[in-house]
Amino acid sequence: MKIWLYDTTLRDGAQAEGISLSLADKLKIARQLDAMGIPFIEGGWPGANPKDVQFFWRLQEEPLQHSEVVAFCSTRRPQMIAAEDPMLQAILSAGTRWVTIFGKSWDLHVTESLKTSLEENLAMIQDSIAYLVSQGRNIIYDAEHWFDGYKNNPEYALETLKAAIAAGASWLVLCDTNGGTLPHEISQIIQDIYQAIPELKQPEAPQLGIHPHNDGGTAVANAIAAVQAGSTMVQGTINGYGERCGNVNLCTLIPNLQLKLGHDCLEDSQLAQLTQTSRLVSETVNFTPEERAPFVGRSAFAHKGGIHVSAVAKNPLTYEHIVPEAIGNQRRIMISDQSGLSNVLYYAQKFGIELEKRDPRCRKILERLKNLEHQGYHFEAAEASFELMMRSQLEDYAPLFQLQTCMIHCNLYQESDSTASNTVATIKVALNGKQLLEVAEGNGPVAALDCALRKALTEFYPAISEFRLTDYKVRILDGTLGTAARIRVLVSSSNGQQTWTTLGVSSNIIDASYQAVVEGIEYGLLLNSFCKIPETKIEIG
Repeated sequence: MKIWLYDTTLRDGAQAEGISLSLADKLKIARQLDAMGIPFIEGGWPGANPKDVQFFWRLQEEPLQHSEVVAFCSTRRPQMIAAEDPMLQAILSAGTRWVTIFGKSWDLHVTESLKTSLEENLAMIQDSIAYLVSQGRNIIYDAEHWFDGYKNNPEYALETLKAAIAAGASWLVLCDTNGGTLPHEISQIIQDIYQAIPELKQPEAPQLGIHPHNDGGTAVANAIAAVQAGSTMVQGTINGYGERCGNVNLCTLIPNLQLKLGHDCLEDSQLAQLTQTSRLVSETVNFTPEERAPFVGRSAFAHKGGIHVSAVAKNPLTYEHIVPEAIGNQRRIMISDQSGLSNVLYYAQKFGIELEKRDPRCRKILERLKNLEHQGYHFEAAEASFELMMRSQLEDYAPLFQLQTCMIHCNLYQESDSTASNTVATIKVALNGKQLLEVAEGNGPVAALDCALRKALTEFYPAISEFRLTDYKVRILDGTLGTAARIRVLVSSSNGQQTWTTLGVSSNIIDASYQAVVEGIEYGLLLNSFCKIPETKIEIG
């Protein structure tokens, strides 16, 4: 069955706490959703704010290629004529072929929120839809608070749907606005609708849709229940963003509908953009991507335990419910104290190191890994350091340089000039039989150390001039020890094309930082010379 996806990230999703989208943000997200082939993209409420007006104007100038952009608004105001309501005129000015109108289904909202009669609410629904249809618009009617309204007064809730049908709506979307309905209730109520309005089963009748919120944590289950009961449209958001607890998460729903239940949602090539779309939207709204999100999370296909890794290497179906590439994700093998020889062998292959399971060095590496993890190292977050550790256990590997001494002087009482250097690092490096002594300033101990190392090494390794520190993170491993606690430092570095992370652990933050910075330089040199890391994947089957 064809399921029509309706994305409301730009309107309903933008109501999430902490999200504020600029015009450029909205256009960027819309074009990604268009590339992904989402049939309907709700752009906002024209007339509600200047940004939404400009959004629709921009899309009139540069239309989307695949998707229908949809304008959104409420029914006309009480005791007005639809054609004279300025709000509906703003909707027409947006120039969209499709318009979503929402109206009240719950008699409580009619009398308490709108302060009008039940009869007038029915007239508002019918007049608004009929007027927009007369102006050449296709109408999606969102029945707000439908399920709560039906539970409270089923006869009246059904009358609101009949008013929308009579006015010419193309879709009737049942909204679980408060997000507290359960899946079995969704199924039963939709069956009730088909029984009460049998004309909905006719080919030319409006189709039913579902708009679930996630306040009860069942939005995805509710959407699936609605589809199984006959709904052919689902309205949701990327990553489930939305007011309060959010809307149904399309990134979870779409793979379940298409890959598990066999419904037609997207082309295979479009579905493969799902992970990319999820992360692009996360970055655009300035939220950290949810690593454990189903399907699209970074950890969704991550394997850590040695038994798991061994099984996945033989057949990924043993611990994966779908092929990760189908939704644009990828398999990841983790390395930690939970690892076995299979993890080590996987990474040896990934790093281009020839190593066999019977090789005694393989177990030596595993033992070293477990010991370091016990001390507070966390190689899962720093694969570059793990590769250096693996190579250090092999007989044919020698460090590219040795740091013999390092002294750092910090002036904590310097005048408050934010541009001035306040730290000096002095280092002595042994390289090619020579001892190099260098001094450098920086605006902190890590910056000073990094500068001093560069001065000492760049003459011998010019590639270092291309390296940059891109991130620096510190974590206290045992807060109960106070200032005596061990510290883990993660440093991310880049050469402009590749990024890698290294780490150091010590009770001295300077020492931990030194380890991470030195390994960052050493790994960058490794990448630049004989150790180009190949891309490897475990074959499926």
